[in-house]
Order: sequence, then structure tokens, then C-alpha cells
Amino acid sequence: MKIAGFTIVRNAVKYDYPIVEAITSVLPLCDEFIVAVGSGEDNTLDLIQAINSPKIIIIHTIWDDTLREGGRVLAVETDKAFQAVSPDVDWCFYIQADEVVHEKYYDTIRQAMAKYKDDMAVDGLLFHYTHFYGSYDYVGESWNWYRREIRIVRNKKSIFSYRDAQGFRKEPNKKLSVKLIDAYIYHYGWVRDPRAMQHKQRAFSSLYHDDKWVDEHVAKAAEFDYSQIDSLALFLDTHPSVMAKRINEKNWRFDFDVSKKNYSLKERIKRLVGFRIGEYKNYKIV
Repeated sequence: MKIAGFTIVRNAVKYDYPIVEAITSVLPLCDEFIVAVGSGEDNTLDLIQAINSPKIIIIHTIWDDTLREGGRVLAVETDKAFQAVSPDVDWCFYIQADEVVHEKYYDTIRQAMAKYKDDMAVDGLLFHYTHFYGSYDYVGESWNWYRREIRIVRNKKSIFSYRDAQGFRKEPNKKLSVKLIDAYIYHYGWVRDPRAMQHKQRAFSSLYHDDKWVDEHVAKAAEFDYSQIDSLALFLDTHPSVMAKRINEKNWRFDFDVSKKNYSLKERIKRLVGFRIGEYKNYKIV
């Protein structure tokens, strides 16, 4: 069984993405790892090269910044990385630049890939998600956060990145049939210095909207306001070992009253009935 990892990245230094941690958290599971490095404004390429692993294959890309509708450029770039995977690979592990896998899940992931390797009814593996917010001590608790997504797919080129690269589909435009496994992706997209977070928000929004929309809807502030969140819970487990250095170097403070539950009316209704009405599911669990 041969495994490839793949990801895309641009301006990781400028916007403080934990891309090194993302890659190195998946690398032990992989025989090769494709990194599509987009032409940017910082030394992201140097950062990737410094990982210094013979498994890493870097491809150089240029993002089409006119593809703003729905974050389409992210899917286009993800497909470039996926297409570069060697043809003899069985499974492809996609990781985004702000996602990390805890080493405690390695055995579970390996066993699932081996178990379903020859079951062609299974297109991919579905992961649970833990979303960190504000600091490394808090996780999103409301039902607004997406709770599952596909991160391992077969090496079939009929599979493609969907919408803004959150998930995948297969031609002509069908949802993948997947197995849900008992493993989590740790999402750190909402944890960074408030100044870097504010810069990242404006840049990320520009991948989805025109300049006019960004100016009207993204605050022109020096720092991101983390306090505007409906509900959080304390994180009482351990972080992936690759995150230790980044966590130790954290240089800002964020505190939140976890007893505060500012749920929307829609979420209060969902919790009352005990069902995530209208939950986005870009997959079929088999």
C-alpha cells in the first residue's frame, strides 16, 4: 500500500499558517508528499524546503486571482497537487495549511486505509473535526462549525476538489462514498496573533469576493476581535506533538467565559430537537 500526501500553500509566512506542522503531522503516514507552492510575497518556498524530507515533492504554481467566486482558486490549486501524485499510489491524504493530525490517530488511519484498500465501493475516508478558536485552549462548541470532512481519497483522477477545496467529488459531479473513521483533524485556522489574524481575514476574503465587498464587510482594524463568538469550550486533551513549539511561542492572550452561550435562534431550535437540520454533507457514508 502506497500513500501520498498533498497540499497547497501560498504566503504562509505572511499570514502565519502552520504549514510546516500540517505537513510534518501527515508525513509519517506517507511515501511521498506533494506540496503545490504558489508564487507569493514571502519565503514560503524556503519554509517548505527547510523541512528537508526526501518524501517531499514541490511543484510551483501561479494562482489565478481572478477566480474569486466561492473560493474557486483554492480548488483549482488543490487539483494541481492531486494530479501530481504518482500513478502507483493507492490513497491520497489531503491536508490544508491550517490543519494538523495528532499522532495518536496514526494507527487508526493506517488500519482504515489497509481495510478499505481493495473495497472499490469506498472512495475515501471521512474525519471528525476539532476547531480551535482564539487560542490553543478553546474549541468551537456551537453547531455552526462543520464537524466532518473527507481528507483521504483514492488515487483516481476522476475525483476532484469541490467548490473552495473543503471537500471532494467525482465526475460528473457525484458525492464520494466514504467511511467515517475514529480520527480527528485539528483545525487551527482561527488561532494566531490577532494582528496576523486580521491580515489573514482580509486576504482570505479576497479569494471569495471582489475588493468592494471586502472593504464593506471586513473591518479595517489593526487586530481581529476574537470576542465575537457565540460559544466555546475548554480543550482538555493534548495537542499534536508537532504543535509544541508553536504553542510555546504564543505571544498573545485570549480568555473566554465558557458559560456564555449566545446561540442563534436557529441553533437553539436545532439543539431543542436534537438534530442538525440542514447540515452540509458533501459525502455519502457507506
